[in-house]
Amino acid sequence: MVLVDTSAWIFALKKNFLLPLKEKIDFLLRDGLILTFGMIKLELLGGTKSEKEFARLKNRLDALYEIPTDQSLWDEASELAFMLHRKGITVPYTDILIASAALYSKTTLLHADIHFDLIAKHTELKVESFLSLIQKDY
Repeated sequence: MVLVDTSAWIFALKKNFLLPLKEKIDFLLRDGLILTFGMIKLELLGGTKSEKEFARLKNRLDALYEIPTDQSLWDEASELAFMLHRKGITVPYTDILIASAALYSKTTLLHADIHFDLIAKHTELKVESFLSLIQKDY
């Protein structure tokens, strides 16, 4: 199973999509291997431009298995934020929460966001990064 971050979805869903990333997500969708998470849904749906686009995307995201947000996940996110802060590493709390969801569910995080590579250097977070393609093509 793979948790796909907003940063990856955006480059796969846009009109001038990044082909390797779109192909990877299409493959994972076909095989039913994509997880979602409340924060990712919030970021994606909050960025839609019309009610029709919102409804269509929400319907598709609701069909995916969602990692539950319970107290242990919040506790893990708080501990991760504290550990990173003590090391002088600044990461947006939204990314800490998403990384914690991947750690909590022991899944790989597919992304195109430098913060997740940074978190992975200091934790057991498994990542599949498309950041180098984004930096090269965009």
